[in-house]
Amino acid sequence: MEIIIRHEGNRFITTVEGMESVLEYEMYGESTVVFSHTYVPIELRGRGLATEIIKEGLDWARQENLKVIPACSAVQRYIDRHPEYKLTTV
Repeated sequence: MEIIIRHEGNRFITTVEGMESVLEYEMYGESTVVFSHTYVPIELRGRGLATEIIKEGLDWARQENLKVIPACSAVQRYIDRHPEYKLTTV
């Protein structure tokens, strides 16, 4: 299954089977991003969609030289499992 992720406004979004999975964020000042919420519809859970959109969001933050506040527990778990992203957290 190919996952296409869009960055629209303050959200990273993927649509699978007509349903959206999202990672929402807000900027905190000019150099920090707060990842606040991840949502995957029940029907799509267990397919790794949250992992993909979280990775996309963290890679974007890294590319933009932003510090990350993982206010969402799913984002924090991802960072805990992938220590290379700990360098970007506040």
